[in-house]
Amino acid sequence: MPYDPRFVQPMREELTQAGIQELKTAADVDKFLAQTSGTAMIVVNSVCGCAAGAARPAVTQAIKGAIKPDRVATVFAGQDLEAVDRARFHFTNIPPSSPSIALFKEGKLVHFVHRHNIEGRDAASLAADLKKAFEKHCATVTK
Repeated sequence: MPYDPRFVQPMREELTQAGIQELKTAADVDKFLAQTSGTAMIVVNSVCGCAAGAARPAVTQAIKGAIKPDRVATVFAGQDLEAVDRARFHFTNIPPSSPSIALFKEGKLVHFVHRHNIEGRDAASLAADLKKAFEKHCATVTK
């Protein structure tokens, strides 16, 4: 059974107020990922402590940098069940994880942060790791 929407609203807003698009249905996820040019990131949000203490603050900090994904969206585990299932369908061969962060380049999954890479970490170190992934996968090469 999904979490009470009133309970999770502040957790949603932590990301949406940073300009991150919410995907609430499977169709939303499909539409978001159908655009395969450039880079895209999907954050699987959660009510757990590691989402509050590390994942959400790290994501909002990391996307403030000059190098970041072209598009960023979020689904909420335990709330947007259909959207989460569809997003996880695109995280091929990776066990379900919430929170988690998936980075796509040209429609291909190129970087994934699993819950076990978030637990016990502080937001600053996780943000630094995300920024490194952005530099590797999102930076535009100029000739």
